[in-house]
Amino acid sequence: MKRVAIVVGMVLVALLAYRYLASGPKVRNTRPQGDTIICFGDSLTAGTGAAIGMDYPSQLARMIGRPVINAGLPGDTTAGALARLEQDVLARSPRIVLITIGGNDLTHGVDREVFSRNLQTIITRIQAAGALVVVGGIEVPLRDRGYREGYREVARATGAVLIPNIFQGILGRPDLMSDPIHPNTAGYALMAERFHEAIRPYL
Repeated sequence: MKRVAIVVGMVLVALLAYRYLASGPKVRNTRPQGDTIICFGDSLTAGTGAAIGMDYPSQLARMIGRPVINAGLPGDTTAGALARLEQDVLARSPRIVLITIGGNDLTHGVDREVFSRNLQTIITRIQAAGALVVVGGIEVPLRDRGYREGYREVARATGAVLIPNIFQGILGRPDLMSDPIHPNTAGYALMAERFHEAIRPYL
């Protein structure tokens, strides 16, 4: 009987663990407030390498049939994004905010903990305004320095929706890239599709 009880207990623990892991982190602000959809970040948001009007926010706007604000700034870091957050996002009545940031932190050698702390602050301040936040993570082979896990940890801590690697299937493909780090129009179309899929349940 004792052995049976132990086995039953182990099964129950396994089932509870499975349910917890399968459910994933709870998304915050699934019924967002505010009025605008804002894309916030660096050159990946601004659309460096795309034809005019073919950056991912513009392509996303056509997909959903609604205006999308492009608040991308080439060369921006998480520290720079944090400094302009009030003016470029919070003052614009955000409803859904899509973020691509971190690539320049990685390039400039910013410590992962600093990057993660800045990103978490950006997300929580946006969420405090009632907006849903979606983060497009970036994975750079051989140069990651822990950023990959940093995106995941911040998403779990904040309840932001995470696209683990917005570059998946794009980076390194000449037909989808305008240079070694920026997509072309076709590459940005794939990014727009991924963000569209992420926000579809909350539109």
